[in-house]
Amino acid sequence: MALTLTEKAASHVQSTLARRGKGVGLRIGVRTAGCSGLAYKLEFADAIEPGDVEFESRGVKIVVDPESLQYVDGTELDYTRVGLNEAFQFNNPNVKSECGCGESFNA
Repeated sequence: MALTLTEKAASHVQSTLARRGKGVGLRIGVRTAGCSGLAYKLEFADAIEPGDVEFESRGVKIVVDPESLQYVDGTELDYTRVGLNEAFQFNNPNVKSECGCGESFNA
């Protein structure tokens, strides 16, 4: 079991945490949404909750709730910039299909 960050994603998270002035890492999860069933949740973790599973990648702590772990295990998170658009990109080996708009997935 593991979640990893690319160098670009780790750098972006580290600089954002530094600007925030607080936080222990990045929280990754899923929620029910969209036409394919699941959507990613991404937020900064200010605390570790009971039951959370912790990973470390490139100096960044990644926190996942146990229910979400089955859907994101093995995921690599990248950070991309195309023109004026910036976004995290999930490279998730568990995805079986995605909706046409790319907002949700099925695992």
